[in-house]
Amino acid sequence: MQFADRLQNVETSAIRELFKLLGKPGIISFAGGFPDSAMFDVEGIREASERALAQEAGGALQYGATEGYDPLREQLAAFMKTKGVDVAPSGLIVTTGSQQALDLLGKTMISPGDKVIVEGPTFLATIQCFRLYGAELVSAPVDAQGVQTDQLEALIAEHRPKFVYLIPTFGNPSGALLNLERRRKVLELAVKYQTLIVEDDPYGDLYFGEAPPPSLLALSKDVPGSRELLAHCGSMSKVLSPGLRVGWMIAPPALQANAVMCKQFSDAHTSTFAQATAAQYLKAGRMPATLAHVRKVYGERAQAMGQALQRELGSAITFTQPQGGLFFWARLTGEGGATRDAGEFARKAIEQLVAFVPGAPFFATAPDVSTLRLSFATADVARIEEGIQRLKKAL
Repeated sequence: MQFADRLQNVETSAIRELFKLLGKPGIISFAGGFPDSAMFDVEGIREASERALAQEAGGALQYGATEGYDPLREQLAAFMKTKGVDVAPSGLIVTTGSQQALDLLGKTMISPGDKVIVEGPTFLATIQCFRLYGAELVSAPVDAQGVQTDQLEALIAEHRPKFVYLIPTFGNPSGALLNLERRRKVLELAVKYQTLIVEDDPYGDLYFGEAPPPSLLALSKDVPGSRELLAHCGSMSKVLSPGLRVGWMIAPPALQANAVMCKQFSDAHTSTFAQATAAQYLKAGRMPATLAHVRKVYGERAQAMGQALQRELGSAITFTQPQGGLFFWARLTGEGGATRDAGEFARKAIEQLVAFVPGAPFFATAPDVSTLRLSFATADVARIEEGIQRLKKAL
């Protein structure tokens, strides 16, 4: 078969390939990027689905509007208002997870050869998605405070990208939290260079102490002209259930209209039953208690992992303690004769029945082979401590 030329720009996910090695009995995995299924509010979701069928069966089971199920759009608009964003229900579209929103951005914005700036490191699926549409990716460096805006400005000025893609709040994989000063600077750069900024925000509600700074979208009201240059992607996957596949996008009208058109070609609409269930869940007011619970549990696990890494691996590894999200981003130092190659470390770790993801695939350019990502979401404190002890044996 002669496949499309665009497939030459991508390859199978290194993370998905790693999952093939995780079937060994007794393995402790820090590799996944998903929430703990034990955190799902099963009873609340069950009640919401039953209400959807009892009160709106026709709408929940029938074809629906591509833009989204109106009762859910109303609930999502109200949800965003609690986070400082004023948006009309008609101002957002419901997507099949925020991943589809990124795909729609690729379809509507990227022509072969266009330059797109992403963080280095960034979400692996984004690298694959944008390359599939022919983008030439440019990496902007990230530290614990998020993207380095002085470097970002230089890259925007040099490359004049079609858009800039950022995960400002507890990034995947970096765990970085863009500080308030840099958030304002990003919005000012959008206006100065008339460059679209894509804000991906699947982790913003998963903070462990103080709430993070407002989203770029919420802050845009303080930077005239920036709202028209922002696309914001949200998701219920990390806080409610990834199985519902409910995400959303808030974007300038012309971009939203083209995204809706492209979505019609993809799936006609996101599952109306899933949307009706999510709408009923939000309407019931259970989300605040759910968020409080997951923040507490994930916060305890993040604390336990940080302490265990420091205790067991010591100077062989460096990291910044995450303030939210699902991930640690770490770098091997090679001190004490330990390896500096995270790929080699990952193979030895599998032999010790513990898994993580090497960091190199998360870089669109100039991969750092000493980096790695560990997720604390799906292991309890005891398994985290046991897993880190096994990692020590793999050094």
